[in-house]
Amino acid sequence: MSRTPGVRATLVTGASSGLGAEMARQLAALGHPLALCARRTDRLEELRAEIQARHPGHPVLLRALDVNDHDQVFEVFRGFRDDLAAQGHPLARVVVNAGLGKGAPLGTGRFDANRETAMTNFVGALAQTEAAMELFREQGSGHLVMVSSISAVRGMPKSMATYAATKAGVAHLVEGLRAELHGSPYTFTVLYPGYIASEMNATGPSATPPPLMASTERGVRSMVAAIEAGRDSAYVPGLPWAPLARVIRLAPLPLFRRLV
Repeated sequence: MSRTPGVRATLVTGASSGLGAEMARQLAALGHPLALCARRTDRLEELRAEIQARHPGHPVLLRALDVNDHDQVFEVFRGFRDDLAAQGHPLARVVVNAGLGKGAPLGTGRFDANRETAMTNFVGALAQTEAAMELFREQGSGHLVMVSSISAVRGMPKSMATYAATKAGVAHLVEGLRAELHGSPYTFTVLYPGYIASEMNATGPSATPPPLMASTERGVRSMVAAIEAGRDSAYVPGLPWAPLARVIRLAPLPLFRRLV
């Protein structure tokens, strides 16, 4: 495949399904070489075959990764950096996407579920951010993309409490980096997806999708557009989530409880 201006090798974690897999499809369509990782390597193999059937010869590197194995995170990121460089594609962008939607109301005996969510979504994301920034600092440039959530806008009740807190936390990691490195050759993007169809929120073939649920393809299209534009932050899809984010943040508590 011939290289074209603007092509940037992109590493996507949690790429075996859902938003990560669809991001890989859409980024490949734009010509970006890919480094994809997840626990389920069989799904990654299927995705690579699908992408290369559509785009023969497109570079798609694969590695197994459990983001809770923190040593492995650093090994995988460094390995991808070296493998891409060997193909003439310096690693230019990392999308921290891997995450977990498990949770329970606080104090109801399910600390195990909330701990797993916290470890995967925050500590796992911290490891990925550390690994990405280690490489970017070495090369003096890079684009870090953090997939947060609309739930990060305000503390959420019941089973969403821990999940929302982790998503606020990872957004602040990137905001901190932006403040530290303002004016330098680094780009930082935080995505706040609203309700986008994925395996994480699947409700079954006969269930009615929740209101305002965007298809995976449409939702990810807006995510990829924000990534490509290098936006600092984006509520995606922009409609209805950009105006709704303001409502969620500012609504009086009685109204907020009715909304969520």
